[in-house]
Amino acid sequence: MELSIIKLVILCSLICIGGFVDSIAGGGGLIYLPAYFLVGFPAHKATGTNKVSALMGTAVATWSYAKAGYIIWKIAIFCVAASFLGATIGAHISLMLSDYYFKIILLVILPIVAFFVMKDKDLGRQREPYSELKTLLLCIPISFAVGMYDAFYGPGTGTFLILLYTTVAHLPLNNANGISKVVNLTSNVTSMVIFVINGTAIIKIGLIAGVCNMVANYIGSNTFKKDGSKIVRPVMITVLTIFSVKIILELLGLA
Repeated sequence: MELSIIKLVILCSLICIGGFVDSIAGGGGLIYLPAYFLVGFPAHKATGTNKVSALMGTAVATWSYAKAGYIIWKIAIFCVAASFLGATIGAHISLMLSDYYFKIILLVILPIVAFFVMKDKDLGRQREPYSELKTLLLCIPISFAVGMYDAFYGPGTGTFLILLYTTVAHLPLNNANGISKVVNLTSNVTSMVIFVINGTAIIKIGLIAGVCNMVANYIGSNTFKKDGSKIVRPVMITVLTIFSVKIILELLGLA
């Protein structure tokens, strides 16, 4: 599949915007996937190719957070294993099934997620931490479920991870963001390999878009470190709103 220069510029511009958003609060897929659809990609090709570019950007953000010391590796390593298993299952499901019913499920989940965001007036507030074992036991199923979702559909993955890690597992925002990047990177790599094997990823275009994504993620992750809490909340609310509207329009056949 070939793209004209104009379409490639449009694609890369939107990928840059998505990468910046994704590195701060997740949800870059809300921009990534529509970008591929806009320039003429079929659904499965868009999903597969998106994983190539998305994982490149997520890798940069992961490195940045690891360098800053935000990743608790004793917890992250188990989350990675759970995400790998979940993503393997999710990717195979996405290759077999329509996402229609999954979108309906999301319309139930999204208001709940939005409630947590609106209820918590200070997303960066430190909750009373649980024991290391309890934190781990809560993070593992979260990583598995969201990893499966990421491979199956994708948009909002980082946002869901951060929300669940902070509100359910009581991780500090910095650590939740750092671990979410490792988990997201794992699900991206796992699903990408499966999509490539099944011929649904266009490597060349994915790599070009991926370079743009890496630059945007680097800028965004450094922005988070400077003023993270003030940026994350409004970005999350915006992402969830756009996501909900997008799904409703798709179900109504208007998008």
